[in-house]
Amino acid sequence: MARYTGPKTRIARKFGEAIFGPDKVLAKKNYPPGQHGNGRKKKTSEYGIQLREKQKAKYTYGVLEKQFRNLFEKAAHSKGITGEVLLQLLEGRLDNVVYRLGIAPTRSAARQLVSHRHIVVDGKVVNIPSYSVKAGQLVGVREKAKSLEVIGDALSGFNHSKYPWLEWDAATLNGKLLHLPERADIPENIKEQLIVELYSK
Repeated sequence: MARYTGPKTRIARKFGEAIFGPDKVLAKKNYPPGQHGNGRKKKTSEYGIQLREKQKAKYTYGVLEKQFRNLFEKAAHSKGITGEVLLQLLEGRLDNVVYRLGIAPTRSAARQLVSHRHIVVDGKVVNIPSYSVKAGQLVGVREKAKSLEVIGDALSGFNHSKYPWLEWDAATLNGKLLHLPERADIPENIKEQLIVELYSK
């Protein structure tokens, strides 16, 4: 399956949440898309609820099914609560760290910056969005990319203090991953226990 590139508002309306960021259309049409989207709602099964939560997490972080399954397997074999470790692994992806540092306005824009070789990790270019950033590593903007308008616009007025697990140096356009975030510090509205239950069947 290829990465979803269709209308993001349609997906946001499916979940009833602005999972891709502020959405004017969603604010007006906060019901599922399609001909019967605003009609009577069907009762969703337990499996359907769990599957929906997994799909929401996949779309939020822009991860494909196989990647997501691999991350879950890694989380399941790690110390700690599986669901929380899964979210920490997703948060530690390079594209997500670039987004959290405010270098890009969205995760998809962050993925593009990484793929186009505009991002460095510990001074070396890394063009793999799924690269797992480790605690203590520096993530920054490549020297010749520092003048890019999209990066300047994203950083303008961005509040770097809202993510306590990250440290930002505005002078060098470098950020450091201090540690993986605690669950309370991850703002995404994802019920990770439902995903664990789904994979445990």
